[in-house]
Amino acid sequence: MLIPVILSGGAGSRLWPVSREASPKPFMKVGDGESLLRKTFDRACALAGAGGVVTVTNREYLFKTRDEYGRGQAPGTFLLEPFGRNTAPAIAMAALHAEERHGADAVLLLLAADHLINDQAAFAADVAVAESLARQGLLVTFGILPAQPETGYGYIEMGEVIGAGPGYRAARFVEKPYLELAEKYVASGNYLWNSGMFCATVGGLLAAIAEHQPGLLEAARECWKACASRAELDSHIVEIDADSFGHLPDISIDFAVMEKAANVAVVKASFDWSDIGSWNAIHDVLRSDATGNSVVGEAILVDVSNTYIQSEGRIVAAVGVDNLVIVDTPDALLVADRSRSQDVKKVVEQLKLRQHETVKLHRTVARPWGTYTVLEVGEGFKIKRIVVKPGHSLSLQMHHHRSEHWVVVSGTAKVVNGEQEILLRTNESTYIPAGHKHRLENPGLLELVMIEVQSGEYLGEDDIVRFQDNYGRT
Repeated sequence: MLIPVILSGGAGSRLWPVSREASPKPFMKVGDGESLLRKTFDRACALAGAGGVVTVTNREYLFKTRDEYGRGQAPGTFLLEPFGRNTAPAIAMAALHAEERHGADAVLLLLAADHLINDQAAFAADVAVAESLARQGLLVTFGILPAQPETGYGYIEMGEVIGAGPGYRAARFVEKPYLELAEKYVASGNYLWNSGMFCATVGGLLAAIAEHQPGLLEAARECWKACASRAELDSHIVEIDADSFGHLPDISIDFAVMEKAANVAVVKASFDWSDIGSWNAIHDVLRSDATGNSVVGEAILVDVSNTYIQSEGRIVAAVGVDNLVIVDTPDALLVADRSRSQDVKKVVEQLKLRQHETVKLHRTVARPWGTYTVLEVGEGFKIKRIVVKPGHSLSLQMHHHRSEHWVVVSGTAKVVNGEQEILLRTNESTYIPAGHKHRLENPGLLELVMIEVQSGEYLGEDDIVRFQDNYGRT
C-alpha cells in the first residue's frame, strides 16, 4: 500500500500579505482559485494504489484544511501538532501511525503541502519509480533539474544509475550554496535541486531514524503512546500530545536522516515543479502578457512591464513601472522590486517586532463555524460581519472587557444571552453585556449573516472565556 502523507506547515513569510500565521502559504490560491493544499491533496488521491491520505498539520488548521479538501471524497486521517516542530518529528509521527495501521511494509510518500506540480501523469510515473526503489530498501528523494543557479535550494549530487533510471544513488547533499558554487553545479549537469519530497517503506524509514537519530525515535514512540483519538469529532483525527511532543528535537528530516544515511536514492523528476517560495515565483508560474505582466484581479496598466499584480476587490492602476510586485489586500499593501521578493520576510520580521495584527490575521478570518470580517475599528469599538454556516454554532462564551450588539442581516439566529434563549430573524437584534454567557447558533438551512458591534476598553480576540464548544477549543 502507498500512503501519501501531506506535511502542511510553515508560515510562508515571503508571501505576505496573503500568507499569514492564521492562514499560511498552503491555503493560498494560485491562478485558478484552488489552494496549493487542495492541489496537493488531489494529486495524492489520484495516484494508483494510494491508500487514505494522512495530513500532518497544526491543530488550529484542522477545520480550514477539511474545508479545503471538500466533502467529495474522504479526507483521510489528520495528525494534529500542538505546535511546529520541523519535518523530522512530523515524519516520525506519521511513520508510527502508518506502522500501527498498515504495518512496516507500507510505503510512505511524503509531500509538502505548498508545492505546485501540474503534470499529474509525469508525477505519477516518477512516484511509481520511487515506490519501486523504496521496496528495494532505499530511502528515496525527488530531485529537480535546476532551471538556473539558485542559492535558496539545497542540491543533491547524482551518483551511479540504479537500474534503467531515472533513479540514481545520492552521492551527497549540499545545503544552499553560494552563487558561484551553484553556477558550477548547474553547469556540471550532475546536480539536482532537493525538492523536499520523499518515499520510503515505514520499516525502512523508522530503521534509518533509529540509526541516525535514536533519541528522536524514542521520544516519538513515547509521544505516540500519549496521543488520544478525537473520537467525538472523527475517528480519523489524532491529537498529538503537547507535553511529550515538546521533547522531540526541532530538526529537518534532511539533517536528521537523509544526509547521513548510506541507502539514499534520488529520482530525477520528469514533472514540472515550483515550491512557490516568493512572489517572483508566483509570477513565473502564471501566464504573462506580451510585456511580461501577470495580473490576478483587476488592474489598469499603462506602460508597465515584467510586473506581478494581485488585488482582492479593488482595482489597481500602475503607470510607467517595471519589474515590480504589487499585492493589495483589504488591510495591507505590498510594493516590492521583483528581484528583492525574497526580502519580504524582512517586512514580516519588522511587523512582528511591532506586534502588528497583520502578521497573524486577515480582515476576514476563517473559523470552524464560518467566518468573521472586521469592517471598522475605532477607539473603544469594533464592527464585524459574521457568517455562520448552517447547523453550526459559536462556543458558549463570555467576555470580560466588552459588550456586544448583534443585528441579524439574513437567516435565523438562535441566541443564548445570559439566562435567555431566543430566536432572531432579519432586522432583529439583541444586546449582550460584558460578563454575560452567550452563544450564537444557525439552526437554519441557509447561511446566517449578522453584524456585531463591540464596545469596551479592550477589544482583543483573546478576551474570550469558552465554557462549551463543538470544536474542541475549550
